[in-house]
Amino acid sequence: MVRNKPVTVAVAAVAVLVLATSVVLYGTSSAGQYVSELDQVAQEPETASFVVRCGTNEDRHLNADNPVVSPGIPFGAHHTHEYVGNKSADARSTNDSLAAAPTTCERDDRSTYYWPVLRLTDGTGPDAHAEGGGVHGNTGEVLPPKSVEIRYEGSPVSAVLPMPRFLRLITGDPAAFTGGYGPNTRARWGCSDQPGRYTTKYPLCGSATTVRTYDFGSCWDGNNTDSASHRTHVVFPLAGGACPQKTFPIPRLRVTVGYDVPEGRPFAIDSFPEEMRDPATDHAMFINAMPEALMTELTGHLNGAR
Repeated sequence: MVRNKPVTVAVAAVAVLVLATSVVLYGTSSAGQYVSELDQVAQEPETASFVVRCGTNEDRHLNADNPVVSPGIPFGAHHTHEYVGNKSADARSTNDSLAAAPTTCERDDRSTYYWPVLRLTDGTGPDAHAEGGGVHGNTGEVLPPKSVEIRYEGSPVSAVLPMPRFLRLITGDPAAFTGGYGPNTRARWGCSDQPGRYTTKYPLCGSATTVRTYDFGSCWDGNNTDSASHRTHVVFPLAGGACPQKTFPIPRLRVTVGYDVPEGRPFAIDSFPEEMRDPATDHAMFINAMPEALMTELTGHLNGAR
């Protein structure tokens, strides 16, 4: 027992040092939101996949709208979203306007893919006094993505049906903090040098790329392109990959976004003011405006590789 005491004291000293460093860098109120180790392991079945290249929002398409959850309401998100794909997506978007707009994606995929921006919180952004920005507590310099991957995957247990055009989806829970981290919480943060591992907190990745991954539901009710909750018309598969009764497998959308976060600088996503920029509130939305011919090709590829 005596021999173990110096080791215990040393470990405790290191823990205090790490905590103190976190407090200095990230502030006392948010130090517990940052972790240096990824504690969860992703169990990923092997399936066929199809990638659509959409760029990294080089044109900086940003707004505080949410055309899925708050259509017709300018600044309805109360935080700023980053977009790739459809160049016109905003609160005024309709199926017709999305179908007619240009896109950043290849193959004329006019779909809308979007998620909250990531900010360096020790700086000042141009929207410090604007809605969605500083007015709603989202301060800091917006950090552009280093990479964005749009990937569609097949089902591990069956063929998939094509997604219906103008299907609307959300993944993750933007109210996870005030909601007690319920079942809709699906935030997945990782580091490029630790593949297959993730956390629901902000990861301290050092010189590695900080990664956000969004997996969307892939079991469709067969009838609706949206629902009141924006969730019940498309749900997640059961353990093992099979869809629940009365739902049908469609391609699973996975959006992966990477950032070069400067080492040692504090960062946070945008959120509703009451959600305190909690990393577990990370979420993303999607509107399918892919040409039907491309969706047919995509589905055929996923099913043909089974």
